[in-house]
Amino acid sequence: MKIWLTLVIAFLVYSGIVYLFADVRHKEEQPDDAVNHGWVLWQQKNCQSCHQLYGLGGYLGPDLTNTASNPYKGRKYMEIFIKNGTAKMPNFHLNDSEVSHIVQFLCWVDKSGSSKVKAESVHWTGTYRIDK
Repeated sequence: MKIWLTLVIAFLVYSGIVYLFADVRHKEEQPDDAVNHGWVLWQQKNCQSCHQLYGLGGYLGPDLTNTASNPYKGRKYMEIFIKNGTAKMPNFHLNDSEVSHIVQFLCWVDKSGSSKVKAESVHWTGTYRIDK
């Protein structure tokens, strides 16, 4: 009987600690207003139809998950392409504030994860091959 009582008390104490302190120790960085506005613009301009985040999205443009931390690219690189477009990417005629918000959103995405998809895992149809 004593062992059961000890186990129940230990469980209750541990559960209390987990519920009281879990948010403080494992709090995710919440996006600020500029990041949220960039996220809305990303959706309104339908960027995911051509670009990927975390390996999900279209295949016409590159995966932008880790472009901000790429030593050969970064913020300025993204700003130029978003502002002016390319032969394949349309110029959406965004103002400087909108461009900045999209770049801030992509920088936030960069900090939150990575997308390392092997080229040989992507089928020509745009789906992934899962090797068993």
